[in-house]
Amino acid sequence: MLRIYCLQNWLNLSDRQVEDTLYEIDSMRRFAGFGGATGALPDEATILNFRHLLERHELTAALLEAINTHLKARGLLVSKGTMVGATLIHAPSSTKNRE
Repeated sequence: MLRIYCLQNWLNLSDRQVEDTLYEIDSMRRFAGFGGATGALPDEATILNFRHLLERHELTAALLEAINTHLKARGLLVSKGTMVGATLIHAPSSTKNRE
């Protein structure tokens, strides 16, 4: 759940979006520790409850600081980002550069 919280925070995802991301993106599932299994993934309500538990005990800032310190000590840097979806399609060659 902590890894899911990190994904949610780093990628600025809502509870629903992080649930969808876990179902749709294998690398996110593996990062969260679920491998290829989707049957055991937490739902939106579980993710929300975990996030609220961290917030209620004022653990969010301390946890993220500890995680970032741990990563920084290993030469890694994580910053907030945005996921962008892309689809590759076949397109005909340009007629301008035919020669």
